Amino acid sequence: MSQILVVDDEPAICWAIQQALGDGGHSVAIAGSGEAACEQLAAGYRPELVVLDVRLPGLDGLALMDRLAPTLAGVPVVVMTAFGNLETAVAAIGRGAFDYLVKPFDLSQLVGVVERALAARAAHVTPNELVATDNDSAWLVGHSPAMQQVYKQIALASGTTAPVLITGESGTGKELVARAIHRHSARAAQPFVPVCIPALNPGLVEAELFGHARGAFTGADSDRAGLLAQASGGTVFLDEVADIAPPLQVKLLRVLEQGELYPVGSSQLRQIDVRIVSATNRVLEHELREGRFREDLFYRLGAFRIHLAPLRERVEDIPALVGHLLRRATPPGQTPPRPTARALAALQARPWPGNVRDLRHAVERAAAVSRLGVLDEEHLAMAGTGESLTASIPKVGGPEGDRAELSERLIALVAEWARVTETAGEGSLAPALHEQLLALVEPPLLRVALERTGQNRAAAAALLGLHRGTLRQKLREHGIDPGSGRGAGDD
Repeated sequence: MSQILVVDDEPAICWAIQQALGDGGHSVAIAGSGEAACEQLAAGYRPELVVLDVRLPGLDGLALMDRLAPTLAGVPVVVMTAFGNLETAVAAIGRGAFDYLVKPFDLSQLVGVVERALAARAAHVTPNELVATDNDSAWLVGHSPAMQQVYKQIALASGTTAPVLITGESGTGKELVARAIHRHSARAAQPFVPVCIPALNPGLVEAELFGHARGAFTGADSDRAGLLAQASGGTVFLDEVADIAPPLQVKLLRVLEQGELYPVGSSQLRQIDVRIVSATNRVLEHELREGRFREDLFYRLGAFRIHLAPLRERVEDIPALVGHLLRRATPPGQTPPRPTARALAALQARPWPGNVRDLRHAVERAAAVSRLGVLDEEHLAMAGTGESLTASIPKVGGPEGDRAELSERLIALVAEWARVTETAGEGSLAPALHEQLLALVEPPLLRVALERTGQNRAAAAALLGLHRGTLRQKLREHGIDPGSGRGAGDD
């Protein structure tokens, strides 16, 4: 049995936690404020674990952690908050918090965290130290559960030197997360060097990354340090890391494993101290299966992974994002336009294929045409941010020409369907048209479902509301996956 102190000003939450932890055999004491907790400690009470809320009347949770540190050195602290953001996560983890939970949470989740914390204490495992700063990435905005998890992961990753792999669709803010990790790490005073792999000259990628010796190739008139060496002591951000060619992947692995590299055209080994944070909008597991990415490099880059959810899966963050974007788009000294409820509803109803980047452009264009300090739904349409049938096709189509052809064929089929059913009732052509419509729409829909679930058939079937056997049959029918063996996600 362990002695646990719960500090929260909401009696109902304290009671629920006391019951849940008590059922696990623990003895739970309650304090309704930071001052009350200090009084209990002053009276000689010594808990083996503390669960505390951040927002408390008077002495807040973070200040309480500072106050308790000398008395409860080595005692794990689990932080709770209903108002989590990156600053809070970094501050809590930086003060040594074992974990960070966002309300509301399942009591079973809290019980699991408490058990892990107590086991870690018994094994004398100490939390990672973290250098916290007041400067934060101004673009990381949102209080959705998905963003709360990202804040927590940034705080944890910042306290390590392990490579970090950030995944997510284009426009979700992967570089912002990389910058936040660097900014809150012990390397914050050293360089942060962003590198977009596809933007590099294909023939000079190795020289750009690793540097080159004089005379290594035509135009190499002098020795030159590469981008990795320029980031030495700091962090290099490799964006679209899946585009690195296989031969270069081997050399990058050496940097990760040994902290050393050979500049192009040089036989002299160079030692570097650099942390690598990488990102991709592809599913690296798929690239691995296709033989385009090395397995050993995949596991080294992904020692710590952070996934960014697409904007369509966290639409509750859109009002906060819109307000933030409008403030940034407004010249200094002027009041930003106020979005109406109709405008926010319209923005939340869109799929945002370009995610936050897409939203930013739409808001900035609408702000430019808004008047009288109000941004309404009509301003979105005036700025050309409305959706159309053809604009929505890219979510299920291929190249631009294919999308246009697909939309034209779809419109033609629907028109033909209407004509046949109107003139002939249940005429013989209707079933044939129905089959043509399915043959046109189903393949791109199936491909998108597989892409969004990382080629996981079970997840794709759930996303489409199909049985896995039905999905497998449709894949074979449309020639998307003609094989009958097990596929990714059949487990």
